[in-house]
Amino acid sequence: MASKLATMFKAEMAERGKGWKVMTDMTGSFNKVVMETEYENMAAFEAEWQEFMKQPRPASDPAKPSYTEMYLHGKREIYRVW
Repeated sequence: MASKLATMFKAEMAERGKGWKVMTDMTGSFNKVVMETEYENMAAFEAEWQEFMKQPRPASDPAKPSYTEMYLHGKREIYRVW
């Protein structure tokens, strides 16, 4: 499901217009999908997250699986770029 999930995320992030990268693993854990973007600071991240949470969620399309049905677990990692 990793390639299907990556394709779904890539299309969704392209609509948002921000410089998101969607990557899949080449080594290590199999079937890993990673999404990456950059923010000027944590305040910018928080502001975008708050706006995202306010957006209405589209009605589910029964022919299209929800992305939450395509993964087992996830995590968020935040790094400072030097």
